Amino acid sequence: MGPASRSPALVLLGLLLLAVSAARGSPDGGSVLRLPSSAPRHLAPRFPRSAAVDLIRPLNLHPADASPRPAAADGAPAPAGTLVERPIRLASLAAEGTSVKDLGHHAGYYRLPNTHDARMFYFFFESRGHKDDPVVIWLTGGPGCSSELALFYENGPFHIADNLSLVWNDFGWDKASNLIYVDQPTGTGFSYSSDSWDTRHNEAAISNDLYDFLQAFFAEHPEYAKNDFFITGESYAGHYIPAFASRVYRGNNNNEGIHINLKGFAIGNGLTDPAIQYKAYPDYALDMGLITKSQFNRINKIVPTCEFAVKLCGTSGTVSCLAAYFVCNTIFSAIRTIIGSKNYYDIRKPCVGSLCYDFSNLEKFLNKKTVRESLGVGDIEFVSCSPSVYEAMLLDWMRNLEVGIPELLENDIKVLIYAGEYDLICNWLGEYIATY
Repeated sequence: MGPASRSPALVLLGLLLLAVSAARGSPDGGSVLRLPSSAPRHLAPRFPRSAAVDLIRPLNLHPADASPRPAAADGAPAPAGTLVERPIRLASLAAEGTSVKDLGHHAGYYRLPNTHDARMFYFFFESRGHKDDPVVIWLTGGPGCSSELALFYENGPFHIADNLSLVWNDFGWDKASNLIYVDQPTGTGFSYSSDSWDTRHNEAAISNDLYDFLQAFFAEHPEYAKNDFFITGESYAGHYIPAFASRVYRGNNNNEGIHINLKGFAIGNGLTDPAIQYKAYPDYALDMGLITKSQFNRINKIVPTCEFAVKLCGTSGTVSCLAAYFVCNTIFSAIRTIIGSKNYYDIRKPCVGSLCYDFSNLEKFLNKKTVRESLGVGDIEFVSCSPSVYEAMLLDWMRNLEVGIPELLENDIKVLIYAGEYDLICNWLGEYIATY
C-alpha cells in the first residue's frame, strides 16, 4: 500500500513522528538527525506559539477597547468600505514654511468590508520627485510583521535616530515613487479588529482585503489611478504578493471597480515555494560553511519527508499543512541549533534582539503619545510583529504560491525576484532554483 492510499490521519501521525525522531536523534547517533543535548531549548522544534514568540514579539490581536474608531467627515463612525485619511508631519524635516499639505505625507485607516470590525492601517508618502511617478505598495512579511519596519529601517522617507528623531533617507523609494505601506493582515502593527471572526488564515482573504483597500485608495486619490502600479515586499510577502497580484489582474479582467495599472511586482528573499526553499536549506548551509558534511547528510535525510508533507498539504489542504509546517521546520531548527547566535538574516553578524536586529527605537517612537495623536491611532500599542497573526497563518505557510506567477508573466506583468547573499531564512539558492 503506497503513501497515497493510507489513512490521512495515519500519514499525519507518521510525519509528525518522523519529525520528532529526526529532531531528537537516535541513541547511537546513527542516520537520523541528532540535536545536541546542550542546545538551548528555544532552538529545538516547538509548537507554533513558542516558535513565533522566539522570532517575533507579542501583540494583542483583538484589543478589548477597539479604539480608535475612525470617523467620517460628519463625525459619525466610518461605515464599512470607508477610508479615513489625514495629512501628517512626524518631524520637522521639511524646509521651513512647508505646509503639512505640501509635505505629502498621509496616514489612515480603511474600514474593511466583509468583516465585523476590521481596520487596516496605512501610510502614504507622495513622491519627492513627480506626481506621475509609479505608485508602489510595500508589504512586510512575518507573517504578522508591520510594514513600518521597512518604512523606518529600509526604504521609507526617513530613518529613526538613537534620540528618536527622524532623519531623511537619501535612498528612500519615495524619491522616485508614490509609496504606500500597509499593516496587514488584521492584527499586524496598527491594524486591528475587536472581533476574532476577522482573523485571516489564507491568501484569498488577505488578497481580497488588499484589493478592496486599493479600490478605496484610488477612489480617494483618483489622480494616481493612471500611474503605473507595482507590488513589492519581502520574506513571507513571497506568499502575499503573487496572490495579491493575481487578485488585481483578475479584478482588471473582470472590470471590477477602478482599473489598477498593474505593471509588475518584486519579491525580496521571499518564501513562495516552500518545498524548494526548505530543500535548499542544507545545501546553502553547507556551501556557506555553516554545517559540516556529516551534519548535512543527517539533516538532508529529512528533506524527502518535508517534500511529501508539502505535497500532501497542497492536495488535502487542512491539518496536513500544519504537519508540513512541523516537519519542514525541523530542517531549519536543526541548522539554527548548529549556527547558534549567528544572525539568520545576515550570517556575517551576530543575532541581537528578538528579530536579530534591535528595532526597539521603532516601538518607542510609534508609541509616543504625540506620534500616536498625529497618526490617529488612539491608544493601540504598536509592536513590530505579532505571534497571533503568525499562528493564524500556519495552515497557509506551506502552500505553493508560485503556481499563479506564469499567467502573470504571460500577460506582460513584470516580475523581479531578488535575494541577499547572506540571508539564511529565505536564501538566494532557493530563490534561484524556484525561478530557474
